[in-house]
Amino acid sequence: MNPPPSTHFADRLIERSRVLGHPLCVGLDPHLALIPPLFRQGSMAPDDERTADAVEAFLNVVIDRIAGRVAIIKPQIAFFEQLGWRGLRVLDGLCRRARAADLMILLDAKRGDIGSTAEGYATAYLAEHAAMPVDAMTLNPYLGFDSIEPFARAAIENGRGLFVLVKTSNPGSGDLQDRDVEGEPLFGRVADGLVKIERSLVGPKTGWSSLGVVCGATWPEHAQRVREALPKSLFLVPGYGAQGGDASSALRGFVPGPSGLEGGIVNSSRGILFPESASQASEARLWEPAFDAALAQAIDELGEATRS
Repeated sequence: MNPPPSTHFADRLIERSRVLGHPLCVGLDPHLALIPPLFRQGSMAPDDERTADAVEAFLNVVIDRIAGRVAIIKPQIAFFEQLGWRGLRVLDGLCRRARAADLMILLDAKRGDIGSTAEGYATAYLAEHAAMPVDAMTLNPYLGFDSIEPFARAAIENGRGLFVLVKTSNPGSGDLQDRDVEGEPLFGRVADGLVKIERSLVGPKTGWSSLGVVCGATWPEHAQRVREALPKSLFLVPGYGAQGGDASSALRGFVPGPSGLEGGIVNSSRGILFPESASQASEARLWEPAFDAALAQAIDELGEATRS
């Protein structure tokens, strides 16, 4: 069931995070080569129909084990698209399972287009009668701010959220995002250009906006510039864990709240899905404790960092 218009993405996310005591988001990035033997089927090639079944079985168990422990998941659509229509069917089923488990869903699709194409993407995922409804999705702003507007309208009307790429965690992000534009880095200009949308999506309960930004843990020195421009925007922080960012760096753009630092979510994908101790697990009794330990470590690290 889609969330009714009276709900508000940022309010729901922040309230859940406060109750749980941490901002962890579990990324669902099913790297085929890393899926442990316990779940593997057939050749695990993208065009093998059994591969989609293996991915589904693996992530179904992941969802069941994280339910009630985190507020939100972030499936990366590329890993499902590589499996063709079977992968998209798996993604749809996982989203349904997550909603039934009271997990919020942030679809990492990095969409960005103009006019009717942007309307189509918004309708697919954020509209009242979306075919594959999610709570929020990631967007690429580099076609201009008008390309964000159809998504913003859908977010306002249906209680959804948006996360716009501003300063990403990849090593080459500076090739464009750090370029000087009249005395300011380009990522700062992007943040400044999102102010109007941020204000239009501020929630009535927490004061946080459902307009979020992607600001990587690998570049904590830039988080303050983004936070100054967008004081009410949620941060989606990639780069924590397997990509090298630590918990304190990941929270650099967070601010004090009623229960500690708040203001976004910190994503971990490989560090939780594929702990080294579970890489060769062929039995549930070996895989489950390794997975649980990786999840608990991330929760504990981020929870402690919010209270520091």
